Order: sequence, then C-alpha cells, then structure tokens
Amino acid sequence: MNGQDSELLERVLTAHGGRERWREFTRVDTSIVTGGLLWGMKGLTQDSEPRRMTVWLHEQRASVIPFGAPNQRTAYVPSRIAIETTDGQLRAERLDPRASFQDHGETTVWDPLHRAYFNGYALWNYLTMPFLFTLPGVKVEEVAPWDEGGEQWRRLRVHFPFPGGVATHCPLQDFYFGEDFLLRRHDYQVDVSGALPAAQYVHDYIEAQGLRMPGKRRAYRRDANNRAIEEQLLVAIDISELRYS
Repeated sequence: MNGQDSELLERVLTAHGGRERWREFTRVDTSIVTGGLLWGMKGLTQDSEPRRMTVWLHEQRASVIPFGAPNQRTAYVPSRIAIETTDGQLRAERLDPRASFQDHGETTVWDPLHRAYFNGYALWNYLTMPFLFTLPGVKVEEVAPWDEGGEQWRRLRVHFPFPGGVATHCPLQDFYFGEDFLLRRHDYQVDVSGALPAAQYVHDYIEAQGLRMPGKRRAYRRDANNRAIEEQLLVAIDISELRYS
C-alpha cells in the first residue's frame, strides 16, 4: 500500500508534528556530533567536534560544515557529491557517486568523497523521517509487531524506489514505533558497505517549531536473530540546536 492508505503511518506523521506543519518549512539546520566504529572500519578518523548540518526538506539536498578544513563544506545531491570552500571554490567532486561503492565490503577504505556522500544521504534520510515515507514511489505496509524491552512496537516496512528514487541505505527497511507512535528503532542494511546489517535505536526526542525529531541515534550491527549486538556500535549521532526555516 502507499502512504495514503496506512492508518499507522498517519498516526506516526501526526505524532511527529503532522503533514501540514512539515509543509510550512523548506530546510532544517542542526548541530551534529558523530562517533562509532564504522569510521575506523573505513580507514577514517572521526573526532567529537560538532558540525553544522543543513538538509532541504522537500528535495534530496544536504550540506555539512566544516568538512576536512574549517572553510570547507560538502554539497550533496544523489547524482553528485562535492567538497567546496565557503566562498564557492570547488575542491573535489564525483558524479554518480553511488557507483563508486560497487564491490565495497565492510572494511573497504573510503576517500573523503565516499564519506561525504554517505553523510549526505544518511543525514538527509534521518532528518526527513518519517515524512519522506510520503514521497512519490515510496510504499509502506504494516507488518507483525515486535516485542522488545517489555514493550510491543508496531512496525512499518518501507519500500524505497532506488535506484532512481530516494537515495537511502537499501530499498527495504523496517521502522518500529511505540505506543506514542514515535520511532524507537530502524532496521536496514548499509549497501554502500557490503550490505552491513544494522539496527538503529533512537531516543531523546527534540521538539522544534511544532515538529519532533530524535536527538540521539545509535546504530548497532544486527545479528541473524534480528537483535542488536551492543558491543558493536557502528554509528552514534547526537543532534541538537534543531531549527526549521
């Protein structure tokens, strides 16, 4: 079914602020701090300095600053990733960036443009959830609930049109919602990293200008029984200073 037909999706959208409020804005800016094991697996160093992330809400476009140098930022759209200076000078770019991950495994080393592309599409997804589920071509279906931590979570299985539609981790992803219809967990595989299976937990919701967004995200490797391996924290993201415009 599509997003128009899902009772659960409508409750989820309402809990996160509602479609009408979402449509009032075109952009969100936030501070992010990132950590986890993934960066070392990719031959990268990740510091704990905050960065400024900008995501356009109704087009697949994002930018983070600083990136590689204090006066550098990224410029992401699905068909192109670039690193540029704050005064617009191009430092590096790659067209059709998704193709550059072909045959990558979990520990294939990433260059700065790989990293910039991953950051761009992943944060664009995270900062537009769950409203991106209503985009053209995206299909949702409710699947069997899941018991965890003494709670029962309802689940949406989301089918993304990719390639050619939404740039995201993988075409099929599962989302788990509590009794308040806020997101608790997000399952996917990281196709740009050897289809690495992940379970991402979200909490510490932030309310900004009538919209609600998780303030903390923790993605763990997921085992064959669909459980998170707590010793393998792949990515940690802390979000603060959320501002819509």
